[in-house]
Amino acid sequence: MPTEPPTSAWVLPHPSTADAHGIVGVGADLEPGTLLAAYRTGLFPMPLDEDGPIAWWSPDPRGVLPLDGLRVSRSLRRSCRRYEIRVDTAFEQVIDACADRSRPGHWITPPVRAAYALLHRLGWAHSVEAWDEDGLAGGLYGVAVGGLFAGESMFHRRTDASKAALVGLVELLRDDGDERRLLDVQWRTDHLASLGVIEVPRARYLALLDAALQAPLPPIWRS
Repeated sequence: MPTEPPTSAWVLPHPSTADAHGIVGVGADLEPGTLLAAYRTGLFPMPLDEDGPIAWWSPDPRGVLPLDGLRVSRSLRRSCRRYEIRVDTAFEQVIDACADRSRPGHWITPPVRAAYALLHRLGWAHSVEAWDEDGLAGGLYGVAVGGLFAGESMFHRRTDASKAALVGLVELLRDDGDERRLLDVQWRTDHLASLGVIEVPRARYLALLDAALQAPLPPIWRS
C-alpha cells in the first residue's frame, strides 16, 4: 500500500474557480502531499510554458476514458500480442522517455520529474510498460488514488506500444469489476478519441471523481 505523506501546506482552490483556460492558480509546490491533495480535489499540475511556473488545472470539459468504452481495433489487437505488459518495472525510464525534450509540447521539467519519481517511491505514481525483444517499446505513467488513475503522459518507440500499454492499464483497472473506477486523461485529443476517450463537463467529472475516491486501489497496487 502507498505511504501517506504529510499534508500540504497549501489550500488549493476549488475547480469551479478555474478561468476560461481551466487554470485555478499558479505557484504552490510539488510536494507529495500537495500533489495528492490536487488529484483528490480534481486538479492536476502542469507548467504554463517550458520551464515556466506550475499552474493547477481543471479543464472543462475533461477528458476521460470509460473503462467499458475502450476501442481496440483489429490492428491494435494484433499489436498487443507483440508486447509484454509490465507494471512499475521501469518507472524512471518511462518518465524520462515522456520528458524527452525533442518531443513536441514537452512539459515535464526536472522538478516535475523529481516530484513524480518521489511519488512513485511512496507508492502513488505508477508506470505501465510495453516491452518486446528489443527492450522498453513504450508506456505511460500516472497517479493512482483509490479508484482514480490520473494519466499524465505516454510515449512509444515502436508501433502501437503506448496504445498497448493503455489497453493493459484498462485491463488492470477492470480487474475486480469495480465500476466506480475513473481513468482521467485530462484533455481529449483526436488520437485519444480514437481509443474511446470522451469529454465530460467539470461537474460530471467531479461527481465521478468523488465516487472513484471511495473505491479501493486496483488489486495490483494494494499490496
